[in-house]
Amino acid sequence: MTDALSEAALDELEARIDAWAARELSDNPVVAAVERGPRAEGRRWFVRVHGEEKDVSTVWFHLRQRTLHVETYLMPAPEENAGQLYEHLLRRNRKLHGLTFAIGEEDAIFLVGEVPATSVTDDELDRLLGSSYAAVEQCFRPALRIGFASRFGG
Repeated sequence: MTDALSEAALDELEARIDAWAARELSDNPVVAAVERGPRAEGRRWFVRVHGEEKDVSTVWFHLRQRTLHVETYLMPAPEENAGQLYEHLLRRNRKLHGLTFAIGEEDAIFLVGEVPATSVTDDELDRLLGSSYAAVEQCFRPALRIGFASRFGG
């Protein structure tokens, strides 16, 4: 485990993430919006992206004392074929780098990851955003077809 960063180090890293997010919003056509969470709730960013398979996703970045946590919502809890869906996502986890599918609140499916705060660079932020985007694009429709099969005629 890495040591907790000082407030000054966290402030510097926060400024780096702010600058990266502003560049993404300006230069990356997939990025639709960047918002900050209330400071009282921590150092959080919400990066909304446009996709093809899933129209809009939000990738949440949360800077903590030791880590940068990243998370995005994939879909609600499955209405059917839950075991098959979880097996499908567990198998997909093997192909992901630094991210994993997980069951979250209300049994919804999320994509989550975490990196040491000391490793956060523009390249690492790009990788986290890009990997989250790619995983959602690749997995969203197949996961829906399994977890909500009767809605798709299956």
